Formats: sequence, C-alpha cells, structure tokens
Amino acid sequence: MYLKSIEISGFKSFGKKSVLDFNVPISAIVGPNGSGKSNVAEAFSFVLGEQSIKSLRGKRAEDLIFNGGKDAPRSNRASVKLVFNNVQRIFNIDFDEVAIERVVNRDSSSEYLINGSAVRLKDIVELLSGAHIGASGHQIISQGEADKVLNSNIRERREMIEDALGLKIYQNKKDESIRKLEKTEENIKQVESLRREIAPHIRFLKKQVEKIEKMFEMKENLTKMYHDYFRREEEYIKFEKQSISFEKNPLVAESHNLEKELAEAKQVLAKSSSKDSRSDDVIKVEGKIKEIRSVKDGLMRNMGRLEGEISSLLRLIKKQNEANSAMSKKTVNLFEVENVSKQIDLEIADATEDADISKIKQIFVSIKKILRDFIEKNKESEDKEAIAELEIEIKKLETEKNGYDTKLKEANSLETELSEQYSYLKSDIEKEKDSNRDAEKALFRIVAEQNEIRGKLNGLNSRESVLKHNEDELNRELQEASVLVGVSALRYKDFWPTNADGIALSLDQIVKEPRQVQEEKKHVMEKIKIRLEDAGVSGGDDVVKEYKETTERDTFLERELGDLIKSSESLKNLITELEEKLTTEFKNGVEKINIQFQQFFSAMFGGGSASLLVVKEKKKKKSDTDINSAMAELEGDEIKEDEEESEEGLDIEVSLPKKKTKGLMMLSGGERALTSIALLFAISQVNPPPFIILDETDAALDEANSRKYGEMISALSKYSQLILITHNRETMARAGIIYGVTMGSDGVSRLLSIQFEEAVQVAK
Repeated sequence: MYLKSIEISGFKSFGKKSVLDFNVPISAIVGPNGSGKSNVAEAFSFVLGEQSIKSLRGKRAEDLIFNGGKDAPRSNRASVKLVFNNVQRIFNIDFDEVAIERVVNRDSSSEYLINGSAVRLKDIVELLSGAHIGASGHQIISQGEADKVLNSNIRERREMIEDALGLKIYQNKKDESIRKLEKTEENIKQVESLRREIAPHIRFLKKQVEKIEKMFEMKENLTKMYHDYFRREEEYIKFEKQSISFEKNPLVAESHNLEKELAEAKQVLAKSSSKDSRSDDVIKVEGKIKEIRSVKDGLMRNMGRLEGEISSLLRLIKKQNEANSAMSKKTVNLFEVENVSKQIDLEIADATEDADISKIKQIFVSIKKILRDFIEKNKESEDKEAIAELEIEIKKLETEKNGYDTKLKEANSLETELSEQYSYLKSDIEKEKDSNRDAEKALFRIVAEQNEIRGKLNGLNSRESVLKHNEDELNRELQEASVLVGVSALRYKDFWPTNADGIALSLDQIVKEPRQVQEEKKHVMEKIKIRLEDAGVSGGDDVVKEYKETTERDTFLERELGDLIKSSESLKNLITELEEKLTTEFKNGVEKINIQFQQFFSAMFGGGSASLLVVKEKKKKKSDTDINSAMAELEGDEIKEDEEESEEGLDIEVSLPKKKTKGLMMLSGGERALTSIALLFAISQVNPPPFIILDETDAALDEANSRKYGEMISALSKYSQLILITHNRETMARAGIIYGVTMGSDGVSRLLSIQFEEAVQVAK
C-alpha cells in the first residue's frame, strides 16, 4: 500500500483529531447525509494543494476551519496530513515515509510542510506530479463530478487527460517558459532602447576623446621637441657664455692697463717743457672721442632693447593671427545644436498651424535670427582690437628707435669728425722727428690700441646682448612649456640630443649647429602650441572618464543583450521540444486509454464501442478588425477576413449494443454515468495513481449495474488503492475496511471503523 493514513484536525466538521488508516486495497467511508463523510474527500483535495475555496464548498479560507458546536469550541487552525509509504520511491525524495501536511489559519495564511519542513506550494505540486497526483486531478472524483468529463468541451477534456497522463508538469514548464520568453523579449526591447538612447552620446564623447587623445599626442610630441630644444639651447648658451668670458676677460684687463698708461702719458705730456697748443688739442680731442663713444654705447643698448621688445610684439601678433585663422575648425557642443533645433522646431510648428503668409514670413525671419545668434555666440571674435593696440605699440617703439638711430648717426658723424681731427694732429706731430714728441706718440699708440680693444669688446658685448636675449627667451619658453604641457617639459636635463639614427651628438656638434635650425624648431613648436590652444577640450579627464563609463555601460548592455537573445533562443527551442513531447506523449496516452476504455465500456454495456478522438476546432484569430479594415481601405487593398486558427482537443464517440444510439447527447442518465465511470477507470489503468477517491459515483446505478461497478472496482484495486464514499451495499461489500462517519449534537464528525478481516476471524 502506498497511502498509509490521513490525519484531519480542525478541518470543517472534524473539530477533533481524526485518523483514517488505509492498509487494505479498498476502503469505504459510509454515513448518513450531512455527517461529514464528503469532507474526507475534500480534506484530500485541501492537503494536495487545491486553491479554489469554492471547490471545497466555502467562500473564505476561514470557512475550512471548524467553527465550533454546542459543546465544542471553535478551532483556530485546520490541518490535514497525508502519510505515504515511499519505500519504492514513488516520490522523488530520499525518505521511506513521506508526510505531506497543509495548515490554514484564521488570518487565511497557509503553510505547507513535507516531513515537518516548511516548503512552497510549488514544491508540493512538483513532488505530487511525479506520482501522478494532483489537487483536483483524476484520482479524486467528487460527488456529481463523474459526468464532468463528458460535459466538458474538447479543450477542457484534453487538459483533464493530460493531467491524468502526468503531462501537466510538461504543460506547466511550457507555460512557465512562455512567460519567461515574454519577459525576456520585453527585457530585450528595454536593453535595445537603452542602447539607442546612449548611442548619440557615445558618438559625441568619442569625438571629444579623439580630440583629447590627439591633444595628448601633440603634447607628447611637443614635450619631446621641448626636451631637444631646451637642452640644445641651454648647452649653446652655456658654451657661448664661457667663450665670450674667455675672450672678454683678457681684453678688459688690457683695457684697464691701457687706461693707466693713457693717464700716465697725459701726465707726462702735461708736465713736458715742450708742450704746445697741439698737445692740448690732442688731449681735448681724445676726451671728446671717449665721451662720444660712451654716448654711442648707451644708444646701442637702448636700440637693442627696443628691437627685442618689437620682436616680442611681432611674435604676439603672428600668434594671434594664426589663432584667428584656425576659427573654421571650431567645435560646437551637441547640446547647443539640439537646443537650436528645438527652437526651430517650435517656430516651424507655429508656421504649420498658421495660414497667414505675413506671420509665416515673420517666423522665417525669426528662424534666421536664431541661426545668426547661434553662429555669433559660438564664433570667437578675432581680437582685432588687441592686434591694433600691439601695432600702435610697435609704431611707438619704432619711432623711439628711429630717434635713437638719428642720435646714433649724429654721434657717428661727430666721432668721424673728431677721429679725422685726431688723425690730422697725429700725422702732424709724427712729421716731427724731434724726440720731444715721444709723449704725444705714446698717447696716439695707446688710443689706437684702446680703439682696437673697444671694437673687439663691442663685438663681444653685442654677442652677449644677443645671448642675453636668447636666455630670456629660453626662460620664457620654459614657463610657457610648464603651463602648456606640465612639469615633464622641465625634465629636459635628463635628455641628451641624438641624430636621426639615435646616436648621441657631441657637445661640439650641438654648439656649432646653425642657429637657423633652432629657429625652425621653434617655429614648428609655435604651430603645435597654437593647435593645442585651438583644440583645448575643457575637462579632458572628466570627458575620458565619462566616455569610459558610458562605453563600459554600453558593452555591459551589449553583453546582456547577447545573453538575453541566447536565452530567448533557448526558451523557444525548449518550448518547441515541450510541445513535441506533449503531442507525442498525449497521442500515445490516448491510444492506451482507448484500449482500456473499450474494455470497460464493453464490460459495462455487454458490448458496443467507445473511444476518444483527437479533433481540431476552428476559431477566429483575435485581431483588431476595425484597424485592419481601415488600413486596407487606405492602402486600396481588399479587406480580408480574419484567418482561423485551430484548437486541438478530445471528443468522445460511443455506440451502444443493440441500439442505434450514437453520441453522448443521446445517452440516458444511467448510460452517461456508466460511460463516464468506464472512461475514468480506463484513464486510471493507463497511469495508475497511488490512490483513487470515488465520492458517491455509484449513486445513479441500479442493482445490476452496481454489481458490474463492484467487479470493475475489484479489478481496479489491483493497480491503485481505492477509497470509496458510498451508500451502495454492493460497493461496501468490496471494501476491506469500512469507516462510519457520524455527527452528534455538538456538530463534530466522529469515526467508527470495521476491519472485515478481523471481523471474520472474530466470527469464526
């Protein structure tokens, strides 16, 4: 025996704990009407997971709990427990005994337990499905429901047979897979929608990142150029300083010595007895030449300073002009373009709603103004004012320089005049061979040497001035480089210039390189700097970070979309497989049922034929007919009728012996009862459940048919345990144990039992 017992406590009329043991193939439950015997069948449905309170003859869950009687208090909970023998593992659980229990409380909450452990309803259903047991399946045939299989439509009848064949689990899996597929396809649409939303933003960010990467690349190239340029320039300046110092120091020392000699010569000449007016003239002219040369040196220094300032201003003008010429490559934010587009859309919308031509013209003027304002807003003004101011400053400096140039020319003219006078005095004195003229000759020699040294020193001072200008330029470039590309540009001392083959250059090669090469490098760097300033993308790091995060999100969505598509395909394949399995198993099961159905039907009626037929019923496909018709009329097509789709189900065909009666509609009440019983027994034979409950299914049978019914019960008990709720004596005679249900004045159902085997032994 698979079913061992049922324990009912607080359920409906069973106010006290009642236990029914089932240790024989056929058990009968008898009792007068209203005693509560049908509550036993409902207790089975309840514990097996029946969710319809109406099917259990109640309105609320509270109606299932014992509500008290005359002398019995009401219960706060109802519980039913079924105990099964699982030695043969009819349930897919590793226990020899399985106890399934359901509890309902006054607050309508339910609990499900397997061997005392709380579980879900789903777990109960799956466990029972494996043993062909269901809450309202074919194994519980309640009072008045024996005819249900005949009265059902073809679709309902198919569902009942599928449940009886144990195919419900496949149908549940199919329905669950369809729900999952619908949810998956909805998720696919959502993910695709999200990807479409962020795609324009990714494209915009990608362009910005490309600009930033290009900017970083330009910075990297500029840094390398800076390293090469700065190191070469520093080494050149250092070498030039040493070279000038090496040449200048001896000349300065010699100049000091000549100054002393000149002073001594002047003293000698002043004290000389042979001194005349020509000696005084020589001293005066020499002093004036020295003075005018000092003035010239000052003028030259001022002119050099002005030339440096003019050169610097010209460089600024050139830089500004190059920046202005790059205006055509300016980038505009997508957000600003979208705003302009929205404004134009609003204007156009107004134009479409207004038929007044004058107003439409005004709208076009408004659109033109929107575009012009947008262009002016995003157009960086060419700083012509700044350029004009710089040009004025240059003219001012050039005017000042021209003034110094005029003074320099005057000084040169005066120096030439004095030099000629000095030369005349020198030649006049030298004509005299008198030894008394030695002092004047010494004076001329010293002045001549001084002039030569002064010329060399002036040349060195010019080199020094140019070098100072180069050094100032280098310092300015270093400051600008640190701002533009960062402190990495200042690490040029870690770098040493190389040739095209990567071989390090010697110091001699670096310092003797033509200055034009450095100027060309500087010009190239200036161009790169202007391009960098032009390409300046604000918040570069933030843009790169946002692009990375957005692309990562898009990649995640793409991966998720791929997973969803795979899941969708997998679910579609699973649904197809389940449909094929359902179709195959169903048709095989129907064939087996028909064999048993024919046998039971023949036994009941003494001949005849009965069978289940797989049929298809056509029905119209649901569609929006009005919309389809309207669309067809607009497109000029013929209106087509809705296509029909077929629904597969089961029909019953019977033919009684010795009668021309065919079809269910022509059967009498008794014949319908026998036919339904024959079909239910046939179904039970194909996939025998562990137990079958028959709740007064024999009520409509006469005595002769009751005997046939009893014989069929005896045959059926070889495959399943039978629990019969009956008033029929013939049926009772087949039972091994009879439980009598009675109800006292307190409204509580009580049990009495008779074990026939024990009764026979006692009688003997």
